[in-house]
Amino acid sequence: MTDEISTLMNNQKDKSVLLRLRNNKTIKGILLDFDVHMNLTLDNAEEILDKKSEQLGKILLRGDNVLVVSLLDDES
Repeated sequence: MTDEISTLMNNQKDKSVLLRLRNNKTIKGILLDFDVHMNLTLDNAEEILDKKSEQLGKILLRGDNVLVVSLLDDES
């Protein structure tokens, strides 16, 4: 199972991901890298709010704060 997740995440590098965090925030950004603890480095990250978004730039998210990772299509 871990190998499948690693393969999926490796295939998503340099592509957009949508994340749901434990604090109910939603973050979208370009996946640069990740590790076995699901710590994620994102570029061009933005917090998605109701009718707008707040630019965050390059960020590192600690894996235990991530609830859901959605792998987006290039069109999303």
